[in-house]
Amino acid sequence: MSQLSPVPGYHARCLHIDLSGPTATTTELSSKVLRGFLGGSGLGTYLLMQSDGARIDPLQPSAPIVLAFSPLVGSPITTSARLAIVCRSPLTGRINDSLMGGRFAIAGKQCGCDAMVIRGRAVEPSVLLVEDGQVRLEPAGSLWGMECQDASARLERLFSSDFQSAIIGPAGERTVRYATLSHAGRHAGRGGTGAMFGAKNIKAILLRGSQTVAYADNRKLAALAHELASRSIGPETAKYRELGTAANLSVLNRLHALPTRNFQQGSCPDSEQLSPESLTATRASARGSCVACTIGCEHAYAIRPDTNADDSMVRVEYENLFALGPLCGITEPDIVLAASQRCDQLGIDTISTGGTIAFAMECVQRKLLDAPWLQFGSEKAVLRAIELTASRDGLGNLMAEGSRILAKRLGNNTAAFAPHVKGMELPGYEPRAMQSLALGLAVATRGADHNRSGAAEVDFSPHVDRRDLTPNTVLRAIETENQSALLDSLILCKFLRRALPDITESIAQILQFVTGWQVTSNELHTTANRIVTSKKLFNIQSGWSPAEDTLPERFFEQPLPDDPAAYLSRARFQNAVRAYNTGRGWTSEGWIPQSCIDQLNLNDI
Repeated sequence: MSQLSPVPGYHARCLHIDLSGPTATTTELSSKVLRGFLGGSGLGTYLLMQSDGARIDPLQPSAPIVLAFSPLVGSPITTSARLAIVCRSPLTGRINDSLMGGRFAIAGKQCGCDAMVIRGRAVEPSVLLVEDGQVRLEPAGSLWGMECQDASARLERLFSSDFQSAIIGPAGERTVRYATLSHAGRHAGRGGTGAMFGAKNIKAILLRGSQTVAYADNRKLAALAHELASRSIGPETAKYRELGTAANLSVLNRLHALPTRNFQQGSCPDSEQLSPESLTATRASARGSCVACTIGCEHAYAIRPDTNADDSMVRVEYENLFALGPLCGITEPDIVLAASQRCDQLGIDTISTGGTIAFAMECVQRKLLDAPWLQFGSEKAVLRAIELTASRDGLGNLMAEGSRILAKRLGNNTAAFAPHVKGMELPGYEPRAMQSLALGLAVATRGADHNRSGAAEVDFSPHVDRRDLTPNTVLRAIETENQSALLDSLILCKFLRRALPDITESIAQILQFVTGWQVTSNELHTTANRIVTSKKLFNIQSGWSPAEDTLPERFFEQPLPDDPAAYLSRARFQNAVRAYNTGRGWTSEGWIPQSCIDQLNLNDI
């Protein structure tokens, strides 16, 4: 059935679920809130703050988790079948917004709401079913303990095939702090969303609905969707269609920006074995795409060269290759692909897994950790460490906490080379060789995440020297972070922006045809700043201090061993952080003045 609301593209409703009942209630979302925060990451942040999420331990029953959709979900716009899962991260203690694509997002919007806020704890391991706004719990039974792929197959047999499911693995059940939530092989990975569902005794969420929304101008929306689809398969996205994100590995290795052996080096010998060209030449491969996506960046490979079996195929991204490969001193493709598959099956984030293992390896190298089996370059060690982490056995119980907590437990100044910001492990870019990104990682509210800042694009642009942090760099880093905030709230894939001649103009046009709003570039700039500032306000409420906006000690005053020109001055870096803060209208230390809160209409949160 069709559901009309005051704003086309929206249901203008939020579904609040209490798992202890379970019960469900609905609240209205005003046009002011929807226009001010759009959806996805923005709307999720607003609702999380309204739920007092900043002051509750993430693993407590009362901690809220927000599933936030957007006005574009279910529309013909390419790459729009996505949702944001927003919570206080059990890994960082700060805000976390993980994005996930697939039919799960479409099914959630069809439940008749623009967001769901989930609180409470089921009395036993359970499956949560949401259908057109009605909720119920079913016992998880033998599903509890199953790996993600097996659990997904079992759910399809137990429930109607038109339910869409998202699942945690054994790691989430054991509250590994970087456990994931998975849907159809895609993951809300970073920050530990899976651990929160495990703490709530929820093995899986199943969604099904029949409610739709109207759009302001269907004819113009369809024409624009066709134009964007055509642009999305042009030369700007060819690299991702032909090779996937794994194409970055060779480029970064050549630029001495490929983190190797826990960031002790910026390049890795023999890493070409992991390039997509090499993988394609040596083993079976397949291509695919997310639902409602015309770009098709997904690339999967057989774990071993001697098999074509479908169940041996693993989806490959640059980040899992880097984190489970060169970062741990591994370049053997069979091992890196097998390690990636195990992370997917067990439900743990590949970046935090690889980062924590590599950190532990360096601690062993320095004789600060008594685990002689855990050596850089040991293929068996990586696979063993993954299993121990997911099961929380032995040393795995410490590694399940992440590199920051592990460093605190070990002491001996190990924090100086623990690879994290705010507790979130660093992605696959050497900060000394990419200094715009170094700034973006340090100030990002989520912690060390390259997707929220977008500053990597600044480093590869002709406007800056990637090894020289300047005031011009800071302004461009703010601009890319604003663009990311808008794209993550609409929600659109970051790869699509390469095909947009003007991002804000394109977003304004999309919103006009979907919602009827006449949105200007100035308004979108304010909206982006509002969303980023809201996340910072959340962090302040959860205990943030200015000392968190930095990088590990390793990256300051020490040039990169294999690229001496890659040198990051602490004084220059701190000046850049202050310039970033004032550029956002905050104090130089990063606090939010009342004048900024007033200007962005944030008093109600």
